[in-house]
Amino acid sequence: MSKKRKRISRRRLAGQRVLAHVPTHHLDTGEYKPVTAARRYIAEGGLVPPALLNVRRNEHTTDRFFWGEKGLFSAQYAEENHFLFPSLRTIVDSIGEDKLFEGIELGADDWEEMEEYEYAFV
Repeated sequence: MSKKRKRISRRRLAGQRVLAHVPTHHLDTGEYKPVTAARRYIAEGGLVPPALLNVRRNEHTTDRFFWGEKGLFSAQYAEENHFLFPSLRTIVDSIGEDKLFEGIELGADDWEEMEEYEYAFV
């Protein structure tokens, strides 16, 4: 019996396309927990947002983080809520929504949801 594939949301797919244009950094955790290793790497390297951090926990597990204007988030959260981050909006504007989201039918304009979440930018 074949395994049924999980359907990926169009909103998350759109976010993945946006994050593909963000610089990515790879690091190992060392003796720290993944989020601590990511925070230390950001502080020591003076990273400016936006950035993606792939933190290798062990040979089988890698944690992904998004470094944004408002702090460190899981990459999955950033994919699903890419419209909440002004730096990602800048990327979309520079590339063009038509070109970036070509082939994705978004039911509602996710960028309009920013108005509902204005508190996130205060």
